Amino acid sequence: MPTPFVNEPLSNFDDAAIASKMQRAIDRVRADLGRDYPLVIDGNKVKTSATIASIDPSNPDTVVGRVAEGTREHAERALQTALERFKTWQHVAAEERASYLFKAAKVIRDRKFDYAAWMVFEVGKSWAEADADVAETIDFLEFYAREALRLASEQPVTKIKGEDNALVYIPLGAGVVIPPWNFPMAIMAGMTSAAIVAGNTVVLKPSSDSPVIAAKFVEVLDEVGLPAGVVNFVPGGGRDVGGYLVEHPKTRFIAFTGSKEVGLHINQEAATPRKGQVWIKRAILEMGGKDSIVVDEDVDLDDAVKGVVASAFGFQGQKCSACSRAIVHEKVYDAFVARLVPMVNAIKQGAPHESKDNAMGPVVNEKAAHDILGYIETGKSEGKLLTGGMRAAGSGYFIQPTVFGDVPPDATISQEEIFGPVLALIRAKDFDDALAIANNTEFGLTGAVYSNKREHIERARHEFHVGNLYFNRKCTGALVGVHPFGGFNMSGTDSKAGGRDYLLLFTQAKTTSEKLR
Repeated sequence: MPTPFVNEPLSNFDDAAIASKMQRAIDRVRADLGRDYPLVIDGNKVKTSATIASIDPSNPDTVVGRVAEGTREHAERALQTALERFKTWQHVAAEERASYLFKAAKVIRDRKFDYAAWMVFEVGKSWAEADADVAETIDFLEFYAREALRLASEQPVTKIKGEDNALVYIPLGAGVVIPPWNFPMAIMAGMTSAAIVAGNTVVLKPSSDSPVIAAKFVEVLDEVGLPAGVVNFVPGGGRDVGGYLVEHPKTRFIAFTGSKEVGLHINQEAATPRKGQVWIKRAILEMGGKDSIVVDEDVDLDDAVKGVVASAFGFQGQKCSACSRAIVHEKVYDAFVARLVPMVNAIKQGAPHESKDNAMGPVVNEKAAHDILGYIETGKSEGKLLTGGMRAAGSGYFIQPTVFGDVPPDATISQEEIFGPVLALIRAKDFDDALAIANNTEFGLTGAVYSNKREHIERARHEFHVGNLYFNRKCTGALVGVHPFGGFNMSGTDSKAGGRDYLLLFTQAKTTSEKLR
């Protein structure tokens, strides 16, 4: 049996020796930019005439890699392969399936700085954010491998005389995994590994903003000997590949992480049966958030400001868990603002591959920059611009960390997910008012409360309606096994990634009962 699960430690880049290792990895990756990456179907590398160019958002003239772009024909071939391989993979013992995840975790752990460096270039993550992404990848592999073993063991059922009864978890079939670009390794690898360790086969369609790191993960699976066709790699357009697979009658499940709009569309399409379909498709959806941190009147304001800034501007606010609203008790609002703005202005912004001190990089692409700047213009008419509000210096997609004060609770920038470095500050008359504001959006993913009043903490524990609620700490940084992650309402199906319930979403329970003679 494996040892008990323990989270992968994060790297301390203040240690010169560790920082040197990361710098050498960045140099290695820089020398390897611009390569071509094929589709992988049934273990075969497939080149295509069309490619997806993955661009460094810090410097859009730099091509991180060119990844083959699949078509509907490729998607069909990949799904047929997954269906065929499922016939045998579903019967492979859980111990063997888990062994591939343990092996993959070791490979990634041994090269953790290289994978972090790829994300520094491909999506503009800071060193610390990229390192945490790799650590979470390792955690998912280690945790889900152990979960597969737990589910494969004898399950507790009530015993009755004269019968031999059992409950077993069996896989669903062939499915499609559609991950996001913002956690391009962790979420992608987590959804994929959960599906296959449960006995399913997969067509993996990565985000077109982060296909290279997905290709690197597929290379790891090949390196550890995962049988061909268990995971098939088909980057491509949302309609030509993703949409086709979602609608396909032989697709058994869809695991998706991304926007509310796309998630709702997938949910609708998955719920529509097609000719030849004999099951209700399983849709596992993690969508957006409009996450709030409530600051009560009696707290250490420096601590609260630190938590809000880290939650709002880590990875440029491009997390579904990011704090985009700070709801502050009116008695401490002005003092909170006086501490917050200087801390935001002190954030060092620049290309993360140029310095470990560049804590805030670019947003992911030009469209994202355009949309975020549009919200900022809207915010200028809805609240008081306290800092930021425009593009930052540099050739990439850099946007200044932006804070608006005195934002009405029903304002556009207080209700819609911006997915960028924009924070709205809202005054609350008292704690009752703060909780009401915290619950006034259509989302319900993460939230936090800073308070020293036990009665307020307990009230929030029951009344603050989010899937992940934190007290006296930031609202980002969920750890696998520690903080199972997933939200309510329009934030998704509360999938609880990294928790004991997650693998159940990729299985179905079968009861057998034999009368004893």
